[in-house]
Amino acid sequence: MSNTEFTVDRDNLEVRIAKVFNAPPERLWRAHTDPEEIKKWWSGINVDKFEFKVGGTWRFVSSQPSSPHNFRGEFKEIDEPNKIVRTFEYEPMPGHIMTETVIFERLPDNKTKQITVSKYSNQSDLNGMVDSGMEKGAAVGLERLAKLVESN
Repeated sequence: MSNTEFTVDRDNLEVRIAKVFNAPPERLWRAHTDPEEIKKWWSGINVDKFEFKVGGTWRFVSSQPSSPHNFRGEFKEIDEPNKIVRTFEYEPMPGHIMTETVIFERLPDNKTKQITVSKYSNQSDLNGMVDSGMEKGAAVGLERLAKLVESN
């Protein structure tokens, strides 16, 4: 889980996760916007709905029927290939909605710094996510993303 930055800003109710990838922003963009690509690095999910437009909704469901790990949200802003803003809600805990901003920053040598900022409504929601193992889960997911985008 190397070189993943994880910062909790409790005063601003934000978690910031950053990682540098050996791939251009366009490759990372595709990994975030193509449902077939998403399934490759989001472990154990199927893409149930993916309306990639401002106001469109998305929903990821567990590929294991006995697991309640389903997520949903709405796309708020799309600026290809620079930024995606969406809401994010864990279905087993409805009403706890955060806003996630993913920024793809072009770096020299065909690299990209991906910065994800998760903004929470309150301290309780932020603490719940951080305490649930968010840092480890994010690092694992970003390693899978790195393998995907850096291999092709």
